[in-house]
Amino acid sequence: MASNVLTKRTAAPRVNTARVKPEAVEPMKPRKKGFSLFALLDKYANVDALFEEGVPLKYMPRILFLTGITLLYIGNTHFAVKTIRQIDKVKVEVEDLRADYSTLKSEYMEASKQSEVARNVAPLGLEESSRPPYQVIVPADEY
Repeated sequence: MASNVLTKRTAAPRVNTARVKPEAVEPMKPRKKGFSLFALLDKYANVDALFEEGVPLKYMPRILFLTGITLLYIGNTHFAVKTIRQIDKVKVEVEDLRADYSTLKSEYMEASKQSEVARNVAPLGLEESSRPPYQVIVPADEY
């Protein structure tokens, strides 16, 4: 005979016998606490009587509507907070980019001055012309 038990049984097999009920324990006396909002609500709003026979279905459309509106309100609040955080992050980035733009613009303006250009091209053997430019006029019949 196969057995799933590692040790051998030494006691007799169980039989159907009546269970002995434990002695009744005295219920604990409710402790007096300070002010409790839920105790006050339970005392004055008899909600248990409303649900004695189950959930009244006539209130379900209103409950579902209010639940839906509440979920939309919570979702909208989360979306607004997320958007505000993104706006703050973009503001910081725009300030950094504006500072970089101002720096690069001033460097470009400095580098594009005539004296700076002349100094930078002098090692290449280019010099500034001392004569003003002149216009070459080609007659229309030659071209």
